[in-house]
Amino acid sequence: MRKKTAYLDIETSYQGVITVIGIHFLGDKTHQLVGKDITAMNLLDILNDTAMIKTYNGNRFDLPVIRERLGVDLKALYPHQDLMYQCWKHHLKGGLKAVERQLGVNRDTEGVDGIQAMELWARWQDQGDEKSLQILLKYNREDIENLVEVEKKLLAREGKQLKV
Repeated sequence: MRKKTAYLDIETSYQGVITVIGIHFLGDKTHQLVGKDITAMNLLDILNDTAMIKTYNGNRFDLPVIRERLGVDLKALYPHQDLMYQCWKHHLKGGLKAVERQLGVNRDTEGVDGIQAMELWARWQDQGDEKSLQILLKYNREDIENLVEVEKKLLAREGKQLKV
């Protein structure tokens, strides 16, 4: 029985290869697939009990990249909500980090963005820089876990609460 909400975000390399898939389950744990562990089977295994997938800009980026690179059409398999459009309804524009700032959601990886995430991956791949990989994973974790905080703040503006 599918019962969990999954918050999903990917990171990619300069070449467009998926380097990290982060999945955070509401009220549960966070999973991160990295490098060679990123396979269709591993992704679908993690999403096994998923009732809904939520992303930020996932309609235009994350889900099409996953479909192209892994051959998995998550939009066909699961209901999906792109929180970016809900943000727009509240006049919150920009990328996830800009929306977080507007809503007062903090992150430890402040200043890291998608381009720097690609650089961190390149340093890990080219030089074996473990610190770069750890920063990348923390950045991805904050992306998915902060999606929950963004959604809570949006719902609060509507007089609603997030159901766990």
